[in-house]
Amino acid sequence: MEYLPNILFAIILILGIGYFAKNIKKLIRNIKLGHEVDASDHKSQRWANMARIALGQSKMVKRPVAGLLHIIVYVGFIIINIEVLEIIIDGLLGTHRIGQEFLPASVYGFLIGSFEILAVLVLVAVIAFWLRRNVIKLRRFMANEMEGWPKSDGNIILYFEVVLMCLFLIMNATDTSFQLAGSGNVVSQFMVPWFNGFSPDTLHLIERTAWWLHIVGILVFLNYLYFSKHLHILLAFPNTYYGRVEPKGKFNNLDAVTAEVKLMMDPDADPFAAPAEGKEDEVPAKFGASDVMDLNQIQLLNAYTCTECGRCTSECPANLTGKKLSPRKIMMDTRDRLEEVGKNIDANNGEFKEDGKQLLGDYITHEELWACTTCNACVEACPVSINPLSIIMDMRRYLVMEQSAAPMELNNMMTNIENNGAPWPYNQMDRLNWKDE
Repeated sequence: MEYLPNILFAIILILGIGYFAKNIKKLIRNIKLGHEVDASDHKSQRWANMARIALGQSKMVKRPVAGLLHIIVYVGFIIINIEVLEIIIDGLLGTHRIGQEFLPASVYGFLIGSFEILAVLVLVAVIAFWLRRNVIKLRRFMANEMEGWPKSDGNIILYFEVVLMCLFLIMNATDTSFQLAGSGNVVSQFMVPWFNGFSPDTLHLIERTAWWLHIVGILVFLNYLYFSKHLHILLAFPNTYYGRVEPKGKFNNLDAVTAEVKLMMDPDADPFAAPAEGKEDEVPAKFGASDVMDLNQIQLLNAYTCTECGRCTSECPANLTGKKLSPRKIMMDTRDRLEEVGKNIDANNGEFKEDGKQLLGDYITHEELWACTTCNACVEACPVSINPLSIIMDMRRYLVMEQSAAPMELNNMMTNIENNGAPWPYNQMDRLNWKDE
């Protein structure tokens, strides 16, 4: 019976980490459904982007209030959870605050004291975030795509953080030996009077209960991430590394189309010549994208990384003028469809069974795609280097090249270019007539 708590702790820890690893494996599987992308270029720039954007939060502070609050929660929550190392060691070995035994009192006191101050700051920031969402009701949190689960998810994570921070402070306040040491109890010493009148056994019971709930809560939080938009806590780092390093205005060309155009323009080219060695598979099976499997792995990583913060949509000129387009919804729809495909694969022994659905049409409408002005405002606004425009352009490419479903205005323009060498409906001989008017 003496080792029962340690065994129970080890079982809970193994189950928690095991379930998390299982879901991460599934997430990687889903991302790999996309086409591979060569991201071996600009390595130094990619590492710098990850350090500056993901670790340094440089794009978050462009909106100072939200940026400062986010940095407090981000730094506070990460640093406070360093104490999880001590909790894990104590839980496995049956010790109590093993850090007090091996670290100088001043060092241990400084660490715990810093954690307590950060815990209070996190509580303040989380309450501010809750008020912004539920009382002030900022416009970007009130969009149609934020109804239902997305709204609940945003609040659930805030409640999680409040509970975990409170448990940490209560655990310290009711730990008699820690309080008697008088080092590190910067905040919790002011909570001790709340528990006056409790017997030592009751205080110990409260401290142990808070301790267990804290570590179990962290494991639950860890596993909740997979089902939440807060997966960006982990994915922001690889996503910023693999983010776009080329100029934002540069669009990719399909090699097969470029080769076809060159063939048309070269009078000496043999259209019936066999493909050059290594070019046999140059023509893709499908031009553009109609479903998540047609996108590339970075785009699918983008979808899982989306924080649903709405900065992209709040900067989108199409959305601001009342169009249906919301770059945030594009990313949410992509993730939802990818999750649906993943569940389909799980239910069919590792193979995808055609379900009669696709991203285009069932999730994202033609109207949304053609509302985009390709201005890159959404790409610039995203705090974790997500690129909704790349998905929009790939789906447009599918509509034009596979379904000939471009809007009438675009079809007219392309016809004019083909016939007149310009987007306007004038004969080339008449193109300069305007100067005589």
